Amino acid sequence: MLAVPDLTVAKGEAVLLLGESGSGKSTLLSLICGTILPDRGAVNIAGTDISELSGGARDRFRAEQIGVIFQQFNLLPFGSVADNILLPLRFAPERRKRAGHAATEVVRLCAALGLPSSVVGVRANALSVGQQQRVAVARALIGQPPLIVADEPTSALDANSQAAFLDLLFAQTEAHKTSLLMVSHDPRLGERFDRILRMEDIAQIERAAA
Repeated sequence: MLAVPDLTVAKGEAVLLLGESGSGKSTLLSLICGTILPDRGAVNIAGTDISELSGGARDRFRAEQIGVIFQQFNLLPFGSVADNILLPLRFAPERRKRAGHAATEVVRLCAALGLPSSVVGVRANALSVGQQQRVAVARALIGQPPLIVADEPTSALDANSQAAFLDLLFAQTEAHKTSLLMVSHDPRLGERFDRILRMEDIAQIERAAA
């Protein structure tokens, strides 16, 4: 069982969470995103304790408030770039309003992330890994969710690609004062972040009694 006495990420703050495999990073992200519930305590995001919400309300809250960048990107392989980027807006009317004209925002995000407008109609499975990564970032950023959660998004990248990826991500989050919580096992990324946390400092693994 994972116990986290306290974890706070301020508005606009970029936090890097370091931890080895098996340290509970994925469990913690699942708690923050509301895909699993805590046995006790609270998970407060933007003033809402999501552990008190119903399953459907948690799903809607997550769609509105949290942009998630998955380690494996989790794109719809046969959907177009536009389909993938716009997907969160289907479940989040307030986020859809913040996005403005959706098609225009897709093109803007693609341009900001180094994707040419010519790929907007291309299927995701026809893209390079680097392009798929940028689509995953655009999907997380569209509609300016207050919190971005990124799960090991640079694990498969070389040093140059990591730097380019972080440049793109920070440029977008800083523009909208978005909070960023990124999980990694690579401490070399720390200099780019406002704060570094280590799983062993904020969490304990509690073993069930025999």
